[in-house]
Amino acid sequence: MNLSTIQKRLFAWGMAKANHADASTIKLIDCPEYQSLGELKQALLGNLQHKVLEIGPGAGASLAYYPKDIHWIGIEPNPFMHPYLEREAQQQGLSNIELRQGTAEDLPVEDESIDTVVSTHVLCSVTDLQASLQEIKRILKPGGSLIFIEHVAGECGTWTRRVQDGIEPVWKTLFDNCHPNRETWKILEQIGLETVNFYQFKLAFPIVSPHIAGIVRKKPVAIEQPDSRSLIVSQNRL
Repeated sequence: MNLSTIQKRLFAWGMAKANHADASTIKLIDCPEYQSLGELKQALLGNLQHKVLEIGPGAGASLAYYPKDIHWIGIEPNPFMHPYLEREAQQQGLSNIELRQGTAEDLPVEDESIDTVVSTHVLCSVTDLQASLQEIKRILKPGGSLIFIEHVAGECGTWTRRVQDGIEPVWKTLFDNCHPNRETWKILEQIGLETVNFYQFKLAFPIVSPHIAGIVRKKPVAIEQPDSRSLIVSQNRL
């Protein structure tokens, strides 16, 4: 067993242990809309319908917040997470689930087939953020949404940002390619999705303190309205 395999096993075990943490005790700072991470997750995930795809679900920390009747698809690159995910889904009463091994940069899903994509603390660790967001846009149905909760880089010149920049090489090695100083919001603004809701807040732990969360939507297909002048001409010919 090589070092990479050992790291993946340990990371999966640690993520499964973290499922027992109470998200309602993780308080949000400077977020007037929601007091805790659990409250925010419930608001964003609690009313989803139909086909929901979650990228990098880990050991299933978000499964408790989904409605029980959705069709949930998890794209998880670490195969050692899969048994924990299956167990957590069963405990939460989710019966219509699919687990697929893959990456956010190359999602094994058909074009325009998903109603909602969910990403919670995942975009920090993808290899290619631009490609990942374009893949999400590709698989969303017109009118479909991306729901995200992500930690991001601190403001340039701040103490937080200097710490993030300095610790990044070690941090991403220890935490499965997590980049604490990723400016995720800039790429989100570039991919052509419409903002529905957007929140900014902080957590008590400074390295992953600045957060963004919200909903962005793929534009619905525009329905062309018939030209009224053409209708008049057509009627005159009858």
